[in-house]
Amino acid sequence: MVFTRIAALAATTALTATAAFADGHADRTGWPESFTVGTASQGGTFFVYGSGWANLVADELGLSGGGEVTGGPMQNMALVHTGEVQFGLTTMGPAAESLAGTNPIAPGLQMTNACAMFPMYQTPFSVTTLSASGIETIADIPAGARVGFGPAGSTSDTYFPLMLEALGVAFERRNGGWDDLGGQLQDGLLDVIAFAAGVPIPAVSQLEVQTDINIIEFTADEQAKIIEQFPVSGFEIADTTYTTLEAPARSVAMWNFAIANCDLPESFVYAVTDVIMSDNDRMVGIHASARETLPEHWDKNTAMMWHPGAARWFTENAGATIAADRIHGAM
Repeated sequence: MVFTRIAALAATTALTATAAFADGHADRTGWPESFTVGTASQGGTFFVYGSGWANLVADELGLSGGGEVTGGPMQNMALVHTGEVQFGLTTMGPAAESLAGTNPIAPGLQMTNACAMFPMYQTPFSVTTLSASGIETIADIPAGARVGFGPAGSTSDTYFPLMLEALGVAFERRNGGWDDLGGQLQDGLLDVIAFAAGVPIPAVSQLEVQTDINIIEFTADEQAKIIEQFPVSGFEIADTTYTTLEAPARSVAMWNFAIANCDLPESFVYAVTDVIMSDNDRMVGIHASARETLPEHWDKNTAMMWHPGAARWFTENAGATIAADRIHGAM
């Protein structure tokens, strides 16, 4: 896909609103005619979730829009910062690194033109193997195991290798899209996949339909060690998430946020946020992880400046108290 710069898009005339949102979002000054949401690889939750809300927003606001396959949170921060895509999905850890200038895609560049828009869901970290491997715990992973960590620069690839190293696991690092890694696991080319994605992860759901798998939880001690060393919190993957699980699986998780280029018109981002946050049932219909896409989770943004349009929506509709020095351009 050839990305369109925001400067060019802003000069265009927006399409006519759909009937449902015409009255509520009549001011379309500077709105683009089309938009792109940076997601991640196919087979991952980011791709399903991001493409889904892009289509929903496009339909409701009468625009042309859709999701784009990317390398995930780190690349999305870069793409949104530069304006190569208008929106993206990221995770709090990669967002903080990008703002600090330690994003490996552009070391030294502080990506301060990517703004927070709305809370998505928590990303649990989980390990999946074939049952035939005999690997049932983290300690069972043999030295030199071939571990797939997802796309290079993704949340999983950024943090999971460090987590496994902290737990004493020695491994060979492999990267790829989630669908591709799932195929490699089935073909015996990988021993383990270390997933970091909203649950249920499409690639894991597909795997358990096709073969017998183990979804490995952390022990209480392993979980505590990871929480102490990394920007994550405790999490349980419900036993209803996958047919393979017979009980909740102990994990850790990191919050995800949708992001917007900070230069997008306030009224546009307000309208997009309104579409997403005003009807959670529609979002859950896109992906079950959207159960956590709720207004009350606005406070889970611990790293980024808010886009003015999103800050106004949460202030007016969710009782949020967002300080002026946390809103882009307000000071």
